[in-house]
Amino acid sequence: MFIVKHKYFFVGLSLIMFLLSCFSIFHYGLNLGIDFKGGSIMEIDYNDVRPDVTAVKEALSSLNIGETVVQETGDKGLLIKMRDLKEGERVSVVKALAINGAKFDEKRFDSIGPVIGEEMSRKAVVAIVLVSIMIALFIAFAFRHVSQPVSSFKYGIAALIALLHDTVIPTGIMAYMGAKYGTEMDLLFVSAILAILGISVHDTIVVFDRTRENLKNKVSKSFEETVGISLNQTFVRSINTSATTIFTLLALYFLGGESTKTFSLILAVGVFFGTYSSVFLASPLLLLMEGWQGKRKK
Repeated sequence: MFIVKHKYFFVGLSLIMFLLSCFSIFHYGLNLGIDFKGGSIMEIDYNDVRPDVTAVKEALSSLNIGETVVQETGDKGLLIKMRDLKEGERVSVVKALAINGAKFDEKRFDSIGPVIGEEMSRKAVVAIVLVSIMIALFIAFAFRHVSQPVSSFKYGIAALIALLHDTVIPTGIMAYMGAKYGTEMDLLFVSAILAILGISVHDTIVVFDRTRENLKNKVSKSFEETVGISLNQTFVRSINTSATTIFTLLALYFLGGESTKTFSLILAVGVFFGTYSSVFLASPLLLLMEGWQGKRKK
């Protein structure tokens, strides 16, 4: 009952985090990777000792190919991000990377034009918006037999607000990381957001479904008390499930490869806030809607 008694505090805290994330997005902007703005990415593994990153950057700067991002991967690998390169420029890059005759294997080279990048950006936004709307409509349909004291449509609205919360906060964190640490947003970030939406709505439905069952069984005459009982019955399950997921993702972040670090970090952050919204935001929103509905009837 602690959560429902302090519903205004938790909803207010969510609002503050949401607004701070919006500020971060508009203030810092999004540092888009080559998946969205176009460019080239090369991943290599040196056979022996990997050259110093500074030496690699100096060798690439002499080619006049613009700004490059060089990241270490594993014990001997490098991940290099550049503007869109022509074949002759790619050959020059390969030669420049053979510092002091060092030999390496080129694991991959991907090149994406700016037109394709813009199309990917548009499709990524459309995918996230459509998934969120379809989830909200599904919840409204699944709870169609629940009409009192809050209509099924409002269950969908509460879930949609929670999903917006879970999408914007990781994006705001990503914008800050892009401005401070040069972290780029790529298609893995979109995959993380879509995964976050799925995990978050799963937790939300668990709580809502228990609320529906308790309303059906009439465990209390008070809707607020019914919601509180439902939260108490599902709280431990939600926390345990999310905690094990976050521990796994943190292990992937600290022990995994460079290419999956951002993905695992954003997904861990999203799972945390997704669990928070399922427990501390979605159900309190239902209570607020029920309160506003009661005032209108009076």
